[in-house]
Amino acid sequence: MSAPVYLDYNATAPLRPEALAAMTAALGEVGNASSVHGFGRRARRLVEDARERVAVLAGARAEQVVFTAGGTEANNLALVGSGRRRLLISAGEHDSVLQAAAQAERIPLRRDGRISLAKLADLLAATPEPALVSLQLANNETGVVQPVAEAAALAREFGVLVHCDAVQAAGKIPVDFALLGVDLMSLSAHKLGGPQGVGALLVADDVALTPVLRGGGQERGRRAGTENVAAIAGFGAAAQAAREGIGTLAAWRDRFEAELLACAPQAEILGRAAPRLPNTTCVALPGLSAETQLMALDLAGVAVSSGSACSSGKVAPSHVLAAMGAPASVSGSALRVSSGWDSRPQDYARFLEAWAPLAARAANGEAVA
Repeated sequence: MSAPVYLDYNATAPLRPEALAAMTAALGEVGNASSVHGFGRRARRLVEDARERVAVLAGARAEQVVFTAGGTEANNLALVGSGRRRLLISAGEHDSVLQAAAQAERIPLRRDGRISLAKLADLLAATPEPALVSLQLANNETGVVQPVAEAAALAREFGVLVHCDAVQAAGKIPVDFALLGVDLMSLSAHKLGGPQGVGALLVADDVALTPVLRGGGQERGRRAGTENVAAIAGFGAAAQAAREGIGTLAAWRDRFEAELLACAPQAEILGRAAPRLPNTTCVALPGLSAETQLMALDLAGVAVSSGSACSSGKVAPSHVLAAMGAPASVSGSALRVSSGWDSRPQDYARFLEAWAPLAARAANGEAVA
């Protein structure tokens, strides 16, 4: 039997060997990074080296990097710690933003998955109340890249802060905190080949941030708690490897999507009309539910997702696809195929081999969604 194929990088990427080596070395050290003796200073050096590497990956300065326990905490720290009561978020944001800002005003998506800048301008002009806009750089389900720089320039005209969830984008496309012109940016290690359980929030120099976790002076008073030195070291190593390896998977993706549609002309690629991450395909096969496809693919040794992995086990339509205007027959049959640093063209071929019989069943009306 062939080895299983992993095409779910947007859920979590395999650990890079550089990250594993850095973590293993760090675990051999002892010392609290806040201690002033030699052991503590060595731990601090590991943290600060990683901080520099993460900053370089994201086009920031090291002192702007606040380490957190992941992208979800970074998003919560940005939304809550900014102190802005009025929040504007896109309708396609990750659940960690949607649930942290349940009362926020929603910026609608167009059918291609991008926000309407005109609608954003209308919302910003509606009241002079200080606000924060939260807009992801790239969507975790469709890979659609948002016009963050344009939104940030618009927000500046109204004196509004901008938070960017760049968790899915970092390591897949170039990300530049300074050039985007945003005030806050979230990152996560495990999306780019680092360990799970560590992330970062980038904070612009002039932004006052109230800590959500209190009890210590770590991270320049912005996030209390003893630093997870080994995980942070792994994050730094993965960030450096991701930066050096940023290229494009777009040619593979485009060829794969052409083969998908040749195999199943009735299939639909969501977000295809917009700029997207080079590693992400969201394909809907009306007539066959996503759950049925996932089970069949898993039995064939091919791992993909339907929607966000953070929502696994929930029988609910994708809020992202719904916000794009996709009917239930489309959103309920959509799969996300995502590749990354350790993927090969053969992985896409294995998916097609396993998926083609499913597409034939759907085309012949043999399956019920």
